[in-house]
Amino acid sequence: MTTPRYNYSATLLLDGSVLLAGGEVNLYTAELYDPETNTFGSSLNMLSGRYLHTATLLADGSVLLAGGNNNGKAELFEPDSRSFRATGSMTTGRFVHTATRLPNGSVLVTGGLRVDGVVASAELYDPATGIFTATASMSTGRLLHTATLLPDGNVLIAGGATDQEALASAELYNPQTGTFTMTGEMGTARSGHTATLLTTGQVLVAGGFGTGPLDTAELYDPASGSFRAAGTMTSARDDYTATLLSNGKVLIAGGYSVDPVTHGFVTHSSVEVYDPRTGFFTATNDMSTPRRGHTDTRLSDGNVLLAGGLDNSDTALATAEVFDQQ
Repeated sequence: MTTPRYNYSATLLLDGSVLLAGGEVNLYTAELYDPETNTFGSSLNMLSGRYLHTATLLADGSVLLAGGNNNGKAELFEPDSRSFRATGSMTTGRFVHTATRLPNGSVLVTGGLRVDGVVASAELYDPATGIFTATASMSTGRLLHTATLLPDGNVLIAGGATDQEALASAELYNPQTGTFTMTGEMGTARSGHTATLLTTGQVLVAGGFGTGPLDTAELYDPASGSFRAAGTMTSARDDYTATLLSNGKVLIAGGYSVDPVTHGFVTHSSVEVYDPRTGFFTATNDMSTPRRGHTDTRLSDGNVLLAGGLDNSDTALATAEVFDQQ
């Protein structure tokens, strides 16, 4: 990449290129990855520096970048002009929140952290007006939680953390009523985990942080509204990535765990794959570099771009690599 980045966003655009934007500490720059030439383009400038923000592809092909580092501002990336322009600000400045594009094209923003603590509030962005408006609040404040759009149009909000502890609770947002309702609890309280919608319609929730980095996984079944155990990863992982592959398997890459001897953080180069047909996690080829706080983007050809992050010495990375699922 043109710039080392971690805790930034990566978004697959309609033309197959990838927008990589922001990152710590408060980067204003963005760049484009072209999978045809396997190159990163020259730097672009956002209107605001941001990290731990969200980036959401809209129906018209533009990208909504919202929040980050106590920033309530939002902006749009326009692929045709390769430029950023302002849009409405969020009702609440927040970071480590979630943003989910709903079937009607609007974007649901939930939870996160602001100066005075973890928030339970949620809001909706309307691309037609460029305005954020408040919607119902979640049952509890959450940061580092997940939000997964289910096949029925509802959004599963799972886990995360309050100011004091990781959460096992989960709730559903119904876009038709604009309300949250509780659903079954996870077997393990976790934050910083991943939640991947499988081709079966179930959601794989894995890893994250409870009292330490976790190696457990569970499946959410929308039909029953409950979670059940789903095996154990080959390694405990927090701050990692999980990518649904075109063959229905899930690629688990990088992250960190705690060394049992030194009790220090160890960043992983290891990679594993979850197979929903067998319910097992299996190790595959390692990345060339240990990474956490990186991004994962499934490209148009089915391969996965893994870029940036921090290595085992907490150095920000500009390197990238592609996982070939073949």
